[in-house]
Amino acid sequence: MILAFDVGNTETTIGLCVGTTVRERWRVTTEGSRTPDEMHLLILALLSAAHVDHSTITGSAIASVVPSVTAALTDACRKLVDAEPIIVDGRSKLPITLDVDEPQTVGADRIVNTLAASWLHKCDCIVVDLGTATTYDCITADGVFLGGVIAPGVQMSAESLFRKTSKLPATEIIPPKSVIGKRTEECIRAGVVLGSAEAIDGLVRRIKAVWPRPNVPMVIATGGLAAAFKPLCAQIESVEPDLTLQGLAIAYELLNS
Repeated sequence: MILAFDVGNTETTIGLCVGTTVRERWRVTTEGSRTPDEMHLLILALLSAAHVDHSTITGSAIASVVPSVTAALTDACRKLVDAEPIIVDGRSKLPITLDVDEPQTVGADRIVNTLAASWLHKCDCIVVDLGTATTYDCITADGVFLGGVIAPGVQMSAESLFRKTSKLPATEIIPPKSVIGKRTEECIRAGVVLGSAEAIDGLVRRIKAVWPRPNVPMVIATGGLAAAFKPLCAQIESVEPDLTLQGLAIAYELLNS
């Protein structure tokens, strides 16, 4: 078993993986001020709560978009496993060709998402990751990363609206009863949630229109809000909440072989 760490700007998702099966998963707040000892104790506590003996962990893999967290987490993993963790970034020797102008700037989460999509589905894919940002990443069946789109995330859009307008209340981000809101909260939900759903469908259609191969790419959604948006988006074909963790597990096996 290995531990996979997807370090995002807001949350860190931790997965206990056996092959590409995610046996356990936890979400914790991404906190740049945690020391390696604090991270080590946090990981031990999570494993203990799940009744997992930490001595059964044989390795670790990290995809991080928060550099301030990466070093401390790396030290914590070394202490836990007594082995060097696999850190995935644009320099990793993975079966993906980063066909973009600046390969080193591609986020680790985008790399492992598209690695998992192409590896597991063996077809052209668009991966829509609904996290702090909403990213759209394009990968061919033979592992060519074509690039993609980065847009503000749903929650980020909502929080910006609340901060910039003095009279609009903070509102739970759930689908509205109707696109025509009768109360302020419902108007906000219609704008934020349905507006985001339309943006997802629209951007996916535009990506498909310029896809450089004859195959129609499969559209996979992942990230914390993926399941909530599946019923609202005609273009989303599959929701795979563990895609990033699965990509890390695949990267671990490939880079250790």
